[in-house]
Amino acid sequence: MWVTSDGYIRHELLPDGRYDEARGKRKSAYQGKYTITGNHIDYLDDTGFTADGYFQEGVLYHAGMILYRESKDA
Repeated sequence: MWVTSDGYIRHELLPDGRYDEARGKRKSAYQGKYTITGNHIDYLDDTGFTADGYFQEGVLYHAGMILYRESKDA
């Protein structure tokens, strides 16, 4: 799970190449497919919207957001 520092946006990158993004109290606000090549991630939303981002030093930078890997004990 990747989450913004305030916890408002949460990206779950599922092992089957799908993602589920929650925003605030809205679960599954966005869903779609993702692919990772090296440190680059491409998103294709189920509505056809595309976005991308990259991983650097354990942080995900995506669409102006900075997301951190949530620890499993959180």
